[in-house]
Amino acid sequence: MIRIADLKLPLGREEILLKKRAAKQLHIPVEQIASWRIFKKSLDARKKDRIHYVCVVDVAVDNETKVLAGVKGDKNVSKTPDLSYHFPEGKCQMEKRPVVVGFGPAGMFAALILAQMGLKPIVLERGGDVDSRKEAVDKFWQTGQLDVDNNVQFGEGGAGTFSDGKLTTRIKDPRCRKVLEEFVAAGAPGEILYDSKPHIGTDLLRGVVKEIRQKIISLGGEVRFFSKVTDIFSENGMVTAVEINGKERLDASDVVLALGHSARDTFAMLNKHNLSMEPKSFAVGVRVEHPQTMINQDLYGEPENDYLGAASYKVTHTLENGRGVYSFCMCPGGYVVNASSEEGMLAVNGMSYQARDSRNANSAIIVTVNPSDFPEEGVLGGIALQRKLERAAWEAGNGKVPVQLFKDYCAHKKSIKLGDVSPCIKGAYTLTDVRSIFPKEIGDSIEAGIHAFGKKLSGFDRPDALLEGVESRTSSPVRIVREPKKLTSNIEGIYPCGEGAGYAGGITSAAMDGIKVAEAVASIYA
Repeated sequence: MIRIADLKLPLGREEILLKKRAAKQLHIPVEQIASWRIFKKSLDARKKDRIHYVCVVDVAVDNETKVLAGVKGDKNVSKTPDLSYHFPEGKCQMEKRPVVVGFGPAGMFAALILAQMGLKPIVLERGGDVDSRKEAVDKFWQTGQLDVDNNVQFGEGGAGTFSDGKLTTRIKDPRCRKVLEEFVAAGAPGEILYDSKPHIGTDLLRGVVKEIRQKIISLGGEVRFFSKVTDIFSENGMVTAVEINGKERLDASDVVLALGHSARDTFAMLNKHNLSMEPKSFAVGVRVEHPQTMINQDLYGEPENDYLGAASYKVTHTLENGRGVYSFCMCPGGYVVNASSEEGMLAVNGMSYQARDSRNANSAIIVTVNPSDFPEEGVLGGIALQRKLERAAWEAGNGKVPVQLFKDYCAHKKSIKLGDVSPCIKGAYTLTDVRSIFPKEIGDSIEAGIHAFGKKLSGFDRPDALLEGVESRTSSPVRIVREPKKLTSNIEGIYPCGEGAGYAGGITSAAMDGIKVAEAVASIYA
C-alpha cells in the first residue's frame, strides 16, 4: 500500500473526501484506488475559525511501483511500512505452564500472547471478574463499604478498567498496533486504530476485557479470580512456585509479575525475598474540575460542537522551585472517582464513559516527588508517602472525597459553599480543606501550577474550580529491576512487567510491555 500524509479534512465533511484527495496527491483517477483506510487522524484546532482534521491515509492501487515513481520527491507520499505483529519463530515446548500474576493490561496481554503461542498460561488475579468487580465498586461508591481486594484498583482489567480507557501512546512499535487490533476484535470502536487520542470509555472497556479473557480461555489458558499471590518460592536463584491465598502452592518455573501500581502488600512480600527493587520518582496532587463548556470554549472557540465532542487539554509548567507540575489522565466529560484500596485511606482518580457526556472536565494536577521527599528510606519509601497522604485525605473528608474551591485553597481555608461548578464525583464527597493534606512545598506547587495554567487556558484558575484529593496513584513508586534483554529479575524465571513494575505509563504501554515479556518467556523455549 501507499501512505499519504497531511491530508486535510474539514469539519463536517464525509471521510470519503480523503479518498479523492489521496488520488489527487498521487496524480491518479480515484477509480484506480482499490481500497483505502485512515491510518491516523488528529485534530488541528490552533486557528479557531479553521479547525480541521489532519489525516494519514493508506491506499491500495494497481501498478504501485509506477504510481510511487510518478510522485517521487513528494515528502508526504511513501510506501506503507509493515506494522503487522509477528510472533517469535519456533514452536515452544514448556514443561510447566507459565503463570501470570495480575490481570490488568500487562498481565492480560502477556497471557493473550502466551495463549496464542499455545502455552496455556495460568492467570492469578487477586480481584474479581469485571461483573463482580463493578458490583463491588458501585456498592463502595454508594455505601463506603470497601472490598480491599475487589475495587477500582484490583480485579479484571486492572485500574484502567475504571478510567477513561485512554490508549494514547508515543511509542512507535508494531506491538502497539497489535494491542489496538485485539481491542477492536474484542468490541472496542474501530476508530481507536487511527484516532490520535484514542479512548474506549470505562463502560465499553468492561465488555472488551471480558472478551479478551474468553479468548485466552478458548486457547487453553486459565484465569483464576480472587487468587492472590501471597508468597513465592525459589531454589538456587530460580523461582519454583507461588503461594495462592496463603494456602495453595502452584509449581512454576516462569512467573510474569504484572502487579499493577497499587499492590503494596505484594511489593512488601517480594522485598522480604530480596527481589531486586528500587524506589522511583512519581507524582502526587489533586483532581481539578471545570465546566466542560469552558474547556471547549478555550480550545474550540465555542462551548458546544457536535462534530468535535468534549475537548481535552494537556498543560505543563516548571516552577521556580525546580519541580515540574503538569496535568495527567485528563478526562473530558468525565467523573472524579473514589479509587481507594486500603481501609482508612483515600485516593481519587478520573474516568469517562465512552460518550464523555458529563457536565465537567477533570484532570489530575500533579507535582513530581522523588526519594528525598519520602518519609522513609528504602525501597518502600514512596509507598509510605502515598499512605501518609491518603490517610490525611481520608481524615480531611472523614472517609468522603475531600473537595475545596480553588479560591479557598489559595486562602488556606475550608470551603463551606460551592460556586457555579458542581462536582461530578462517583462516591460521597464533602467540602473541606484539601490543602491541609499536603506538605507545604507540594501544596504551594499545586497553587502556583494552576495559576500558571490559567494563563494558558482562560478560567483554569477560576475561583470556583474544584480541587479534590488525593491523586496519589499516578504511577508505581517502585521499580522491580529486570535484566534489559532477558527481562527477568534477579530471581531467574520471574519477569516483572507493566506499570506496577515501573516499565509502563498507561493502558497501551503496559499492554505492550506484557507482550514483550511474553516474547521473552517464549524465546527461552523456542
